[in-house]
Amino acid sequence: MTGLIKFYQMLAIIFVLSASSAFAQDDGFIYGRVTTIDDDVYEGALRWGKEEAYWTDMFNASKEENRNIDYLSNEELDYLRETRYDNWASRSNTWVNMSWDWNDNEFIHQFSCQFGEIKSLVPRSRDRVDVEMQNGNIIEVDGDGYNDIGAKVRVMDEELGTIELSWSRIEMVEFLPTPKDLEDKFGEPLYGTVETDIGEFTGFVQWDHDERVSEDKLDGDTYDGDLSIEFGKIKSIERIGYSRSEVTLHSGRKLELRGSNDVNSENRGIIVTIEGLGRIDVPWRDFDKVTFTDAPNSGKNYNAFKDQSELTGTVLVTNGDKHEGKIIFDLDEEYDYEVLNGRDDEIEFIIPFRNIASIIPESYESSTVKLRNGEEYRLSESQDVSEDHTGIVVLKGREPVYIPWNKVEELKLR
Repeated sequence: MTGLIKFYQMLAIIFVLSASSAFAQDDGFIYGRVTTIDDDVYEGALRWGKEEAYWTDMFNASKEENRNIDYLSNEELDYLRETRYDNWASRSNTWVNMSWDWNDNEFIHQFSCQFGEIKSLVPRSRDRVDVEMQNGNIIEVDGDGYNDIGAKVRVMDEELGTIELSWSRIEMVEFLPTPKDLEDKFGEPLYGTVETDIGEFTGFVQWDHDERVSEDKLDGDTYDGDLSIEFGKIKSIERIGYSRSEVTLHSGRKLELRGSNDVNSENRGIIVTIEGLGRIDVPWRDFDKVTFTDAPNSGKNYNAFKDQSELTGTVLVTNGDKHEGKIIFDLDEEYDYEVLNGRDDEIEFIIPFRNIASIIPESYESSTVKLRNGEEYRLSESQDVSEDHTGIVVLKGREPVYIPWNKVEELKLR
């Protein structure tokens, strides 16, 4: 009998340990230390306004300059400008002035990466920020047109509780590895399967580009009055036409909601973050249903982003030439933490280059993007994958080779 008791005691211990390890998975949430202009310091889970909360969430800004055009000769730059002009004019139904005033700002791009790629943010003015990556690279960006710069930052300080800091008060944000068992956090992850016109996608869910944790709320109207329901209570949301949705709770209770951008065509989109792919952004018209399930964890942790490298690979040219070396894609992206954008129908794909094995231009409008996990997608409606692409520079030692996009047969990334 004593042996049997010890056996059951051991089973109980194993159950407790396995249960605690299953729920102590908080290291996918953004965590860090914020220092203010008065040298006050707050440390804990971070959230950008009411939006970004995970290391896999995107930080967006605009690059200050593009030095990569210096790799092009005057003749190559003229060819690029003429090609871009011809492409633009061919899509325009109006007469175009041939004395178009080109300038280098034409080649300044958006900067996008996941928050986990960043080591620190140092505001230099109201709109300008120095972004230090985990590999030590410093990128100067501004927030013109992007709300990640200038946003209020919420810190769930482990000692003081939650404080919301205005951007003008911030001296520095330092990102740190997140404890696996956060005592204070903004909620549990939203995770589930999103059904769309092109298939089903399972991953971490952001509703209306905004709500992404269990304590966030879904707003809508019923015939009896307004409701605001915590996402943690919701089992599924199904679109009914363009103006309403059926919401099913975990209890089995069903509600038909309308009158809010959470449940009608004013919804900004449903984002799904998927391991091995990146993110997809599903517009309301292509969304059918989401079914929420328990998340296996809270997502990639901070240390999963620490290995950052330059893009390297091989460009196969339509004339049979082959060039190997460091890759500068679209005269812009140079590192595997940067992202490629494109659309399949109306669904937008945002894919970190570290997940991409190869890119094959298929037409003026589209390219096939093959991922390292074996999946492939034909994407269009983006400069990264269409005739608006500004071309690839391959650096062989110090010798740059410029290849216009219409001469690229395939890019293979190492």
